[in-house]
Amino acid sequence: MTTLICGSLAYDTIMVFPDQFKNHILPDKVHILNLSFLVPRMRREFGGCAGNIAYNLKLLGGDPVPMATVGQDFGPYRDWFTSLGIRLDQVKVVDDMFTPQAFITTDLDNNQITAFHPGAMMRSHENHVRDVPGVTFGIVSPDGREGMLQNAREFAEAGIPFIFDPGQAMPLFNGQELRDFIELADYVTVNDYESNLLQERTGWTEREIVQRVKAYVTTRGPRGALLHTPKKTYEVPPAHERRVVDPTGCGDAFRAGLIFGIQKGYDWLTIGRIGNLMGALKVEYPGTQNQRFDFAQFNEEFRQQFGYSLE
Repeated sequence: MTTLICGSLAYDTIMVFPDQFKNHILPDKVHILNLSFLVPRMRREFGGCAGNIAYNLKLLGGDPVPMATVGQDFGPYRDWFTSLGIRLDQVKVVDDMFTPQAFITTDLDNNQITAFHPGAMMRSHENHVRDVPGVTFGIVSPDGREGMLQNAREFAEAGIPFIFDPGQAMPLFNGQELRDFIELADYVTVNDYESNLLQERTGWTEREIVQRVKAYVTTRGPRGALLHTPKKTYEVPPAHERRVVDPTGCGDAFRAGLIFGIQKGYDWLTIGRIGNLMGALKVEYPGTQNQRFDFAQFNEEFRQQFGYSLE
């Protein structure tokens, strides 16, 4: 069951400023801001929505195929995914551009200043869903605007079921375009804030969205998830984590669990539990691709938390 994961592959450069931003920003001088922060701690992580979803789905034993455009500096990321056995034949290198990357500076209050360079992601429309053989499922996650529109249309034209995951790309689209995405998709997944924004942008209520898809899934962080189907809404409590280290990437981990559960044909309550547990296991580690386990280990953790096994 091959899953085509359309979205970004990106580098995340994360820096820690050992002070508080508020001690260095003068409110009456923000119109002439000129700041420099010394950041003695820095790490570089592999990220991007497509990369994170593919990584987590591979942990579960799935067959993810990320489809993305990257730049001349993609080498380390390529080596990483190759070592994991994740296919990269649908990743296109644009030689005169950089791989998308986020530069994130966090202070001691966990305030963040982020700069995001989209780089080669802006040419994601040069890849085509229709050119990929053997795909049985897909997801359209945050990517270049034209690429997302094209991918949703081509999934629908090919009769391949897919998830629409607008995420941080939602501001790129107007209400009609978002309505078109929903009409084309089989599933929609958002977090609780994005759910409110999606309803506001489309002019559709939660119930009106649900009537157009097989499931409308809303993640709620530490409060678990809601899985709305045309027949019933499932409120799924969160899984229990041993420690909270870094919530970054939990939503992508949940989406990998969602994909896995749908492909396996599990009931919706089980699917929600898989997604929540994937998020809980991710939150225990810094970065988005540093947790390690295989399906057998995941299944045992699932049994301990929910009282039954997946297989």
